[in-house]
Amino acid sequence: MTTVSRRVAAFCERYGLEVPIVQAPMAGACPPALAVAVAEAGGMGADGAVLDGPAQIEDWARRFREGSSGAFQMNLWIPDEPTAADSGEEPARRFLARFGGPGDAGGAAPVFAEQCDALLAARPTVISSIMGLFEPAMVERIHAAGIAWFACATTLEEALAAERAGADAVVAQGIEAGGHRGTFDPDAAGRTGVGLLALVPQLADALSVPVVATGGIADGRGVAAALTLGASAVQVGTAFLRSPEAGIAAAWSEELAAAAPETSVLTRAYSGRPGRALPTDFVRAWAADDAPPAARYPVQRALIGQWRRGEADVDRVNQWAGQAARLATAEPASVITRSLWESAQALR
Repeated sequence: MTTVSRRVAAFCERYGLEVPIVQAPMAGACPPALAVAVAEAGGMGADGAVLDGPAQIEDWARRFREGSSGAFQMNLWIPDEPTAADSGEEPARRFLARFGGPGDAGGAAPVFAEQCDALLAARPTVISSIMGLFEPAMVERIHAAGIAWFACATTLEEALAAERAGADAVVAQGIEAGGHRGTFDPDAAGRTGVGLLALVPQLADALSVPVVATGGIADGRGVAAALTLGASAVQVGTAFLRSPEAGIAAAWSEELAAAAPETSVLTRAYSGRPGRALPTDFVRAWAADDAPPAARYPVQRALIGQWRRGEADVDRVNQWAGQAARLATAEPASVITRSLWESAQALR
């Protein structure tokens, strides 16, 4: 057995997997059916719970378990530290008015402490974090419940901090990844952009915990490369978006199929935090010379939600896309999961 095979086998045995494929926790695009399909194919399903209250978290976990006894992770964003800086809300409001009128303000955002309690009660295989690290008390509760903690990191410094804080694995997120960047410091997110090819081997050399590679992986070649570089598993998001279980809009799926590696862009338009998305008219408008900076997170996210509840001509969903989007196929998620691993093995 090779070093890579031993590393992968140890990870799969630890988390009850048949294949080292982890579904990315894509908030708004990870219904239980998608996670069930991935888990039933031997991988790890996922839920992005950042927008969910306790009842929704409980319901998602129940629906997953009705379809699978396999492994799954549930993910939360670590809240940003309060800042005295101007949030930029008023310029963002004025700019949004060009797209139409807002709807109602909506209800209160979920309370982070209550979300944490709900995740612990749901008892997933893994609780994962992005945008920072859980406080020591939460890490202790996670481990006391027999749950593992995966921490997303975009730099070596962040990864080392995650290991010191008690993470059981580090998710190495390359700049190629679709969706939100996991950078701990929101102000540093625009200055740091490490590619997965450079990030994974450095983390693998520096850490004693497993590395899960994510970003730009959408076929067996990407899987094989990440494992060769030192990862114990891969986390895949965009590659699943065109599956019927994900249920995204047909227009979004078609744009993913046509996207070149350079098509997707980093934008703060949807939430105030940078994320990699398709360059829709709405996203391009926020990059124009006459556009103000997006409001800080979570103000921008709340504003966009309000405009979506109105009659405004804004994107109704965040049209995320990684740089390997064109490799995504419109096949069942179970087929995609198995194909990723089988084609990777054929290259080894």
